[in-house]
Amino acid sequence: MRSLPMTSSVNHSGHPRNPGIDLDLSWLDDMRYVNRSALERRAQTLARRRSIKGEYQAAWLLRSIACMDLTTLSSHDTDERVRRLCAKAKQPLRPDMVAQLGLGDTVIRPAAVCVYHPFVATAVEALQGTGIQVAAVSTAFPHGLAPFATRLQEIKESVADGATEIDVVITRGHVLSGQWSALYDEVKAFRAACGEAHLKVILGTGELSTLRNVMRASLVSMMAGADFVKTSTGKETVNATLPVGLAMTRAIRTYHERTGWLVGFKPAGGISSAKQSLDWLSLMREELGLTWLDPTLFRFGASSLLTDIERQLDHYLTGRYSANHRHAIA
Repeated sequence: MRSLPMTSSVNHSGHPRNPGIDLDLSWLDDMRYVNRSALERRAQTLARRRSIKGEYQAAWLLRSIACMDLTTLSSHDTDERVRRLCAKAKQPLRPDMVAQLGLGDTVIRPAAVCVYHPFVATAVEALQGTGIQVAAVSTAFPHGLAPFATRLQEIKESVADGATEIDVVITRGHVLSGQWSALYDEVKAFRAACGEAHLKVILGTGELSTLRNVMRASLVSMMAGADFVKTSTGKETVNATLPVGLAMTRAIRTYHERTGWLVGFKPAGGISSAKQSLDWLSLMREELGLTWLDPTLFRFGASSLLTDIERQLDHYLTGRYSANHRHAIA
C-alpha cells in the first residue's frame, strides 16, 4: 500500500466571491501591451523545466481529478448518458486502485459535472449528497448569439433546476470591436441572473484574434464579477493553449494585486492527456501559487482526460499501461 504526499478533496467554498468593481477603461489601456513571443517562450519552458515523477506525479494526477469538471456536451446526450457520467464522477477510480494508492478516508472526486440545461435536474438528482457540483453551460452555448433576454432566462432556469455553477459565453463581437462597456454590462447581468450560483465566463479565446484581446476580455469579465474566467467552449478550432493560459492567469494576478479578490481559472478544450494536466498545474503553481491549486480556483474542462489519468495511475502501481476498456467509461 502506498501513501501519497499530496491529496485533495473537493471544496466548493473557502474564498469570498469576487463582487466585481466599476469598469475602469484606463486600466484596460494599461493592458494594451502583450508580448506574444515572450509568452510563447515562457509556455515552452513550463513542461521542460519541471519534471514530476513517481509518487509526486501520482499525487498531482489525483489533484487533477479533484480539479476536473467532468463534461458531456454532445448533441446526442441523453438522461441515461448523464447518469452514467455522474456515476463515474462518484467513483472515478477503481476500488482496487484506491486501496493500492493508500488514500484511506480521503475522497477523490471531480469538482463538478458539466451538462446542457435540459440535463441539470437529472445530474442534480444523481449527485445528491456527494458534494459534487452541477455546472450548466448557458447563454446559447457555444455561439452565444441568441437574444439577450433568452440567454438570461436560460441562466435562471438552470439555477432553478439546481445548477450551482453556470458557464456562460460572451458575445465575442464586443471584444473584437472594442465595446468594453457592452461586455461589462453583459457579464454583470449574467452574474445577477446567477444569484448564488458561481459564474464561469467563457471567452472563446480561439476566436478573439490576439492575446491582448484575451487579456482585456479577462479583465473586463473580472471587473463585472466573474468567479472564473474560462478559455473556450471546446467547440472552437483552437481551444486551450498554454500561451493563452499565461495571458489569462497574469490578468487574474493583476486583478488580485489591485483589488484583493481571488478569481478562478478554467482551461477547457483539447486537454485529454495526463501530461497536459500536469503542464497546466505547473502553470498555475508558478504563475499564481499554491492557493490556486484547488478546485475552488482552478478547474479543467474535460471529457476524456480522466481515462488517461487512470491509465497513468495504473502504470504507477503496476509498471504497466492498462487498456482503456479496463476503466469504466464516463
